[in-house]
Amino acid sequence: MIASVDQDIVYGKIYCANCAHCKVVRVPAGDGSQYQLRVRCAAGKWKTKSGEEKLHKYFTLTRRSLLSCDSYLSMGDTRGYLRQLRSLLPQSDETYPQVEETPAAP
Repeated sequence: MIASVDQDIVYGKIYCANCAHCKVVRVPAGDGSQYQLRVRCAAGKWKTKSGEEKLHKYFTLTRRSLLSCDSYLSMGDTRGYLRQLRSLLPQSDETYPQVEETPAAP
């Protein structure tokens, strides 16, 4: 069930982490054998001043908010989700090893 935007406003803001358009993506790091996690808005609401898509560091996800958003799609209880997410997110930017994917057996 999709809640109304009014129900999801916490401290006067809409938190992007609880939106269906907020996506976690892998970004290559170093020599390509590693990656870092970033978040993006699939609805295109995060832009740089030059108009390019803005990616944010994964560990800062709970800080991303807007005063209003016409594309916001709630994914549930905002306060509870943010509380749980804060305890699960890393405290700083982390680099992960790239794992080779093996093709599925026929």
